[in-house]
Amino acid sequence: MQVNISKRVEQLAPSGIRAFFDLVLNMKNVISLGVGEPDFITPWHIREAAIDSLDQGYTSYTSNKGMPELRKQICTFLKHRYGMSYDPEEETLITVGVSEGLDLVMRAILNPGNKVLVPEPAYVSYSPVVELAGGKTILLKTDITNQFKLTPQQIDKACVKGVKALMINYPCNPTGASYTKKELQAIAKIIKKHNLLVISDEVYDELTYEFDHTPFASLKGMKEHVIYFNGFSKAYAMTGFRIGWACGPSKIIAAMTKIHQYTMLCPSITGQIAAREALKNGFKSVHDMKNEYNRRRRFIVKALNDIGLECHSPEGAFYVFPSIKNTGETSMDFAQNLLKQKRVALVPGTAFGASCEGYVRISYASSYDNLKEAVTRMKEYLHGKKI
Repeated sequence: MQVNISKRVEQLAPSGIRAFFDLVLNMKNVISLGVGEPDFITPWHIREAAIDSLDQGYTSYTSNKGMPELRKQICTFLKHRYGMSYDPEEETLITVGVSEGLDLVMRAILNPGNKVLVPEPAYVSYSPVVELAGGKTILLKTDITNQFKLTPQQIDKACVKGVKALMINYPCNPTGASYTKKELQAIAKIIKKHNLLVISDEVYDELTYEFDHTPFASLKGMKEHVIYFNGFSKAYAMTGFRIGWACGPSKIIAAMTKIHQYTMLCPSITGQIAAREALKNGFKSVHDMKNEYNRRRRFIVKALNDIGLECHSPEGAFYVFPSIKNTGETSMDFAQNLLKQKRVALVPGTAFGASCEGYVRISYASSYDNLKEAVTRMKEYLHGKKI
């Protein structure tokens, strides 16, 4: 029997990150600076809460929206931390990581032909979730000359007929770029001018180094324009628990919940109970991990520039996005050759968009010693090319 695959799915390229890291499998002595996952183990008190929940027999479904206690706790946290007011019953949804939430919101708001503005470089799933929902992506290219940040003028110019939303991620994967309150306010004026929705992925908010993080929805007059996403994977080192959340206008959250209840039903109760413990008692762990990431950030930026790879200083997350243009190699060739010759794995920039040729992404969510050894190997590789 011949089965025809959906054209939308056939046209999607595989994840550039995963495709490259298939090469790493079964290779020995590789220092991996590629996958965006904390190298810390989930703090013990969070793991203990998950274990205790199993001992006590918490193995059932929860509400489709997520545990009421967790939703209330998230809304209380946002109120105290950022002054944001959300109704835990009507304006909050617990999702299977931020990734599921982004898929839900696109399917909830897009009609065929609607357009979404997506900055590039962009995390690998952003354009695909738009296209799978029947929408079209308009890419807004950024580069190192502007620290990989969108400008209000770019957004204004791109707001052609059919544009419904702007997707923004800050601090950004893969560049580490973020936005000050003043920069966000300038963008907000354009959002209001064109009556856009903002899909705001702020999962790296706790890992902001140069200034305080400002949620887009906390800006005056922006709450009704923003679907705000966050989660526990990055700051709390809880990637495997797969717990995220969405807050936004009740009509949109209701539509997302309708899709969610027919697909995921609810995230695991074990993960939700662990998330409650993380919010309740996890601040010190987040603070300690952030300080270590910041130490690594300072090291890797200076080290890369010292060996001849231009690298701007990221304002958040745990990535750097250096230029490799002076090597004369493509991003893919550089990454493959470095892996084969020096056993250092990083991600070709083109995984994050065609305009990212000439860059690579390096995750500094790896030990300080690993970073030092990786830089030594990269220096040897570049010396062989006489850079």
